[in-house]
Amino acid sequence: MEKIRGILIGRMQPVHNGHMEVIKQILTEVDEIIIGIGSAQLSHEIKDPFTAGERLVMMNQALAEIEVDPSRYYIIPMQDINFNAIWPSHVKMLTPPFDIVYSGNPLVKQLFCEEGYEVRQPPLYDRLHLSGTEVRRRIINDEPWQHLVPNATVELIREINGIERIKNLSKKEVSDI
Repeated sequence: MEKIRGILIGRMQPVHNGHMEVIKQILTEVDEIIIGIGSAQLSHEIKDPFTAGERLVMMNQALAEIEVDPSRYYIIPMQDINFNAIWPSHVKMLTPPFDIVYSGNPLVKQLFCEEGYEVRQPPLYDRLHLSGTEVRRRIINDEPWQHLVPNATVELIREINGIERIKNLSKKEVSDI
C-alpha cells in the first residue's frame, strides 16, 4: 500500500506548541509529513532570529520530546525564491513526493491548488498566544514564554544565547546625528 505524505511549511521562528499540535493532527491524516523550514536563508533579524540549522534542531528535538516516530517525518530547510509562479516546482525539487499540502497562507494555497494538489487548512491552536511573533515579543519584554514552546525550544534558545540575540535584534539603531 502506498504511503500518503503531507507537507507543512513554516518559518518556525521559533518552534512552538502550536506547531506541535498541528503536526500531531496532520499525522492522524497522513502516513508521513514533510516539515519545510521556510525562509531558510534568513536569520539574525527580529522577525527571523534563528538559523535554519537551529530551527531544524528545535523541530527534531521537539518531535522526539512528544515521541513522534522519526520514520514518519522529514525536516527540510527551504530557501525562499522570489518567483511565486515556480515556487511549487522549487518545493517539489527539494522534497520527497507529497500528496497533500497543509497551509493557511492564501498564496501558498493558491499556488499549490493551481498545480493540482489537495490543499488543507491546518487547525490553529490558541493563535493569540501560540505564534512565533508572540513568543519573540514576550522574550523581548521579559514576560513568561517558556510554557508556549516545547522544552527542546527552551533548551536550544538557552544554548545559543537566543534571548540575548532577540533582545539585541530588537534594539533600534542609535544614530550619531
